[in-house]
Amino acid sequence: MTEARTERRGADIPRGRVTAADGLLVVDKAQGWTSHDVVARTRRLAATKKVGHAGTLDPMATGVLVLGVGRATRLLTYLVGADKEYTATVRLGQATVTDDAEGDVVDQPGAEPLLRADGTAGTAAIESALAGLRGPIEQVPSAVSAIKVDGKRAYARVRQGEDVALPARPVTIHRLELTAPPRAAVVGETAVLDLDVVVGCSSGTYVRALARDLGAALGTGGHLTALRRTRVGPFTLDGARTVAELVAEVAAQAEEPEPTGLRTTTMTEAATACFPVRHLDADQTAAVRVGKFLDPTAQLGSGADEAVTAALAPDGHVVALLGDRDGQARPILVLDPA
Repeated sequence: MTEARTERRGADIPRGRVTAADGLLVVDKAQGWTSHDVVARTRRLAATKKVGHAGTLDPMATGVLVLGVGRATRLLTYLVGADKEYTATVRLGQATVTDDAEGDVVDQPGAEPLLRADGTAGTAAIESALAGLRGPIEQVPSAVSAIKVDGKRAYARVRQGEDVALPARPVTIHRLELTAPPRAAVVGETAVLDLDVVVGCSSGTYVRALARDLGAALGTGGHLTALRRTRVGPFTLDGARTVAELVAEVAAQAEEPEPTGLRTTTMTEAATACFPVRHLDADQTAAVRVGKFLDPTAQLGSGADEAVTAALAPDGHVVALLGDRDGQARPILVLDPA
């Protein structure tokens, strides 16, 4: 294993002296790291193996990666489906096997059709193509992805030379807009255009596939050259810390007589940030702790049928997540059992 790979896996990092409290960590993932690299290092820093993440980021990408520590890993299932936002750079004029800059170029029609005589780019055709990708769409995921095909990852099949055709699936693109004028350049002998865009989308969207489909719509080919995730549900870069900052936080406690461990967002803070809140009385709290049903939340004017709500005890801490179904509010995840 290379030195850089060893560092990313966390083998060079001493374990935290105390186990971190149950809760969430919002990490600003560095480029070149896998999501598992971040998890592995955090396990050492948090002094627990019970760390997971709420949605993979490709190694090329940077930005928000939400981690669960301890019992908060049980919340991750309900965060995986959260809407996400990204900033990205799309290169028109070239297509790659991976739909991003990590893969070999397989076609390069060039971006000349989008260029004016003076070498600058018009935006009318680009704006029209972007509009065609907004809203509910059927998206074919990138073939080089972690989706399993007959029990095997699609990317593994592609690397073995197989042709992989994944079925389209429904996603929703809430926002897809240019954030700066297109930049013209020449790569080798190919004219390209780089587009800076902002993307707001439902879970399961492949931004790489958006770049591919934008290039296909314009007849130029396209792929992703940069990607930064700026939001997962309510969690943004404003509240994110780099792995280096987490390391520094633990290192600063090395000589403390009573170290507190890695700081996390508490279970209550996490649940109330992610879901509508329902306040329980003492009897309701006792019932929920043993898995009993309550009157539906929607009937009480908060939430809708099938919506998830965070149930808070009289002292304000989260007891469970509730889901309305068949006229009852059912505990779907008890976080503070009796």
